[in-house]
Amino acid sequence: MNKITILVIDDDEASQAALRQMLDSEGWSVHIAANASLVLPALAKADWTLVIANLAMTGHSGPLFATLKELALAPAMDAGKGRLRVLFLLPETLGAEAQATLESERLPYVLRPFNLHDFLEKVSDLLMEREAIPSPIRRVRQESAASGRPRPLLHAEERSQGRGQAMFAKHGDYTMTEEEIAEYEKQEAEARRKKTDIPTR
Repeated sequence: MNKITILVIDDDEASQAALRQMLDSEGWSVHIAANASLVLPALAKADWTLVIANLAMTGHSGPLFATLKELALAPAMDAGKGRLRVLFLLPETLGAEAQATLESERLPYVLRPFNLHDFLEKVSDLLMEREAIPSPIRRVRQESAASGRPRPLLHAEERSQGRGQAMFAKHGDYTMTEEEIAEYEKQEAEARRKKTDIPTR
């Protein structure tokens, strides 16, 4: 399987750091384009698996957004290769018009701030569409289904209260208990350990 390469288009340093830390932990190669003028050359230079673009930087109109939309909606390529996947980050401050644009164009996006599980599940879905991974990362979907509990979701009024432009929802905003979080972290550590173990005969 080819190495997963992710281009992050974002000029917010806190967002860059959070995304890099999380995606690096999966062993993926992450590159940051913090200036709009760097994006098109970066897109032309490499065969990216996934692009994560902050809509506050790209806008929801204009040439950069049009290019990303065209890439996201392009048909699958020959020889079984999937098209480049694009995930838009939608800060709540951009309002309903930007969200309506993404939905009318059927472009994948996540609202910011957002729940960590929701973000991982969206990334997982897109990478599976690209056939870059064989199954959901960290078993996000399976764990939610097996527990019988819905994924933690935030109501609109909860999202809008005092969180500014944080990358993720605050710890207190999750509906998970401390025990559930501890169990999730334990499973993550176990999955990482198994990944690094060398099978013996």
